[in-house]
Amino acid sequence: MRVIAIHLLNDYSGSPKVLKQLLAGWAKKGIDLHLYTCSGREGFLSGLPDVKYHFYWYKFMRNPLLRLLFLMSSQFLLAFKLLFSLKKNDVVYINTVLPFGAAIAGKIRGNKVIYHVHETSMKPIVFKKFLFGVLNLFADEVVYVSNFLANKEPVNIKKRVIYNVLEEDFVKQAMANKNWNKNEKIVLMICSLKTYKGVDEFLKLALTNSRYLFKLVVNASTLEIEHYFNDVVLPENLVIYPTQTDTHPFYREASVVLNLSDPKLWVETFGLTILEAMAYGLPTVVPPVGGVTELVVEGKNGYLIESKRIDEISEKLNELLDNNELYKWMSCNAFEMSKEFNLELFEKKAAEIIFQ
Repeated sequence: MRVIAIHLLNDYSGSPKVLKQLLAGWAKKGIDLHLYTCSGREGFLSGLPDVKYHFYWYKFMRNPLLRLLFLMSSQFLLAFKLLFSLKKNDVVYINTVLPFGAAIAGKIRGNKVIYHVHETSMKPIVFKKFLFGVLNLFADEVVYVSNFLANKEPVNIKKRVIYNVLEEDFVKQAMANKNWNKNEKIVLMICSLKTYKGVDEFLKLALTNSRYLFKLVVNASTLEIEHYFNDVVLPENLVIYPTQTDTHPFYREASVVLNLSDPKLWVETFGLTILEAMAYGLPTVVPPVGGVTELVVEGKNGYLIESKRIDEISEKLNELLDNNELYKWMSCNAFEMSKEFNLELFEKKAAEIIFQ
């Protein structure tokens, strides 16, 4: 049996990390693994053992019209490539809804087509309807990363929910480097450099909470950061970092982790950085809707607050960081919750996808 895994843009974001974990689990089962992704980029899917690589052309463009044109072109090339390489018993595993060319090719060749759906917030709406329309027509099964997403984007085919989990190495490092004694009260956020991710709200929080150090780690280059914050006066208690391949030092020194995504523009379907934070015993503040609500229990291991409510978030930060007993209690709860999302269960369910 071969699994033909498909991913569009290899980088250091959540969806390629999840696919990396799936591939590692399948490799333990002796499955012949092939990965189709765009060339010329480094990310979580780079240099994986036991995986045969096949590259196809795609380039991300900031201009939305060019981006759409390049995506369509890349999917035509991908479909053409797969039509001549797929074998009868191959399983085509499509990570995210974007590589739709693989679904078309897989259905034409009579293969089992499985989608792993990570997101729901896509615009324009006609583009989203097209992508999910292809999924409905050609997929045999859909895997969702949360119950929220499964209910938000229901389809009339077989579906299952598999929560994202942390890599075994990450958990080991978190256990070894957990730091209960904080030298400084640091508020951390790790996200893409996008307005809808709450970058501007993080800046406002830093401005209104000068007692704390705010650290923002974005999936972007130094040049992109300079361009985004052009003509913006940054507060002295805010430090911004470009893409990091190792986030452990940030979690180790942090006191609390935020997710400030704007639900009107982008609904978090899971929130991997929140799970990473919990493995370090860090309380979190997240939006009150989406998959993150399946990780955070209000007042127990974090808070559910809309990102625009800066005053309320500030109030909770002060309450949490000024009360040692409350902080330790929530920290322990966060760590205990993280253990419910374990790799062993993830790999068991991943194997079931292929062999059932």
